[in-house]
Amino acid sequence: MYVTALTVFHTLISLVAIVSGIPVLFGFLRNETSRWTTTYVATTGLTLITSFLFPYNGFTPAIGVGILCIFIFLPTAYAKYRTSLTGIWRLVWVVGATALLYFNCFVLIVQSFLKVPPLHALAPAGNEPPFAVAQGVLLVVAIVLGFLAARRFGAGGPTLRAVR
Repeated sequence: MYVTALTVFHTLISLVAIVSGIPVLFGFLRNETSRWTTTYVATTGLTLITSFLFPYNGFTPAIGVGILCIFIFLPTAYAKYRTSLTGIWRLVWVVGATALLYFNCFVLIVQSFLKVPPLHALAPAGNEPPFAVAQGVLLVVAIVLGFLAARRFGAGGPTLRAVR
């Protein structure tokens, strides 16, 4: 019962993190601060915390991704909420927020291929071409949008606008 409730809660907040992260990323591309930022940071943090509440059955790639994301999340949140995005911290915020959105989407694809029957039928072992293509497309999109976001928002500038 505990694992089922935790799974539902973890899945829901992960989906909210992804949905709220998309306008944050597109705000970077427009050199704007999104109204979804607080929701994105909070749900991403909750996703990380809840991911470590599941029963531990040894080290797995999922645990490795979770640990990596914690090391990305801490300076990213610090940059956003403690530095006023001055100097290099503006770039830390953009790169970190984009990387965390990528990893949330990466896990979404992994879980979709594990749990959604039509997708699982396409890639039952998780290393077949449909799975690789989905992850490859996500990686390319994340790199391109992340690069553009870093150039437009990360570089700073006087045109920064807050979205109301």
